Amino acid sequence: MSANDPGLKSFIPVAPDSDFPIQNLPYGVFSTPTDATPRVGVAIGDFILDLAALHRAGLLACAKPDVFARDAINDFMALGPPVWKATRAQISHLLDARTPDLRDDAAARAKTLVPRASARLHLPLKVSAFSDFFSSRQHATNAGKIIRGDASALAPNWLTMPIGYNSRASTIVVSGTPVRRPLGQRKPRNAEHPSFGPSANLDCELEMGVVLGGGSAMGEMLSEAQAEQMIFGFTLLNDWSARDIQAWEYQPLGPFLAKAFATTISPWIVTAEALEPFRVEGPVQEPPPFPYLRQGPGRNYNVTLDLLLKTAGMHDHARISQTNFSFMYWSSIQQLMHHACTGCAMSVGDILGSGTISGDTRDQLGSLLELSWGGSQPIDLPGGETRTFLQDGDNLAIRGFAQGPGYRIGFGEAEGTILPALPIPV
Repeated sequence: MSANDPGLKSFIPVAPDSDFPIQNLPYGVFSTPTDATPRVGVAIGDFILDLAALHRAGLLACAKPDVFARDAINDFMALGPPVWKATRAQISHLLDARTPDLRDDAAARAKTLVPRASARLHLPLKVSAFSDFFSSRQHATNAGKIIRGDASALAPNWLTMPIGYNSRASTIVVSGTPVRRPLGQRKPRNAEHPSFGPSANLDCELEMGVVLGGGSAMGEMLSEAQAEQMIFGFTLLNDWSARDIQAWEYQPLGPFLAKAFATTISPWIVTAEALEPFRVEGPVQEPPPFPYLRQGPGRNYNVTLDLLLKTAGMHDHARISQTNFSFMYWSSIQQLMHHACTGCAMSVGDILGSGTISGDTRDQLGSLLELSWGGSQPIDLPGGETRTFLQDGDNLAIRGFAQGPGYRIGFGEAEGTILPALPIPV
């Protein structure tokens, strides 16, 4: 039976709306109050299966000794697609309700199954580099209209290649890490001179992150097949953005400090194999891409994504947008092929941000810039509050899932709370 089979059931109870059925098995890094050493595990229901302990118990064959007794999954990813597939199949078999090895061994279960509620989740990988794209046509058009007006909304190069920029790997943080409001230069349109201070237009960007488990040599291009083999999996990603700092700094070289202060990812990396049943067609690309960007069918994914906001005065999150990963004009495969087309070397642990994911209607927009139309249309929240951009104390969360027959493939969440800016040095 395939590890993606909808009929698979685990001996561990899993609710139908859980993010982590046996068909998922996403990878993360965790520690516990009784063992502070970070190690690799997979999520299953309300538990984490400790892969390092499973290997020590002789229940999981490993191509490299102690590859799971690490504080990142990079060493495991570097083993390549055949090992990824074989390992996932082994784990699926062990968790299958019909397999007695772990099911009937109470001592082994006690050593290898950890309640998620008692675990601390860490950044799941050592991020080698981070590049962020701009690949939703709706988002690119909306941002262009807000900034430049309707006449020049979509830049002339946008339909010929995936537009992106190199960002900072050093400030990628795991979900739950607070985000401090950045300081920077900004110049409102009605101001004669720029000033330095806290960003007033702090925003979020609902994205997916593509995690590379393979690399390429400097000077080489990538074929579609090579690019596909390099993608280990996907994670939720929030590319926090200081829009006022961005507006002043981005010409002529594009985003810099406005995007470099923090990027939040979810603690779980869902494998590309687990998402295989949810592949769908993306938007029609016109004009046709150059030959090096052409791809086969079904390169997008049907993943529902929610953007949720909770202010300091609210008890629960309010959903302010729901969009879908399938809306992306340029696919993850095309982004990777384009990234390498000049001979740029790619590495294990690289993350590619999809860019903000927006749909056609207001309730499908993936940033506050769009939802408030540049601050001119405040968003109504429960309790009578409104928002245009994020205020101190606000908590922003991204959640996502692909819905299967009787199960869902979820990602957990990517969330963070805004802290006040630091005092300006004198």
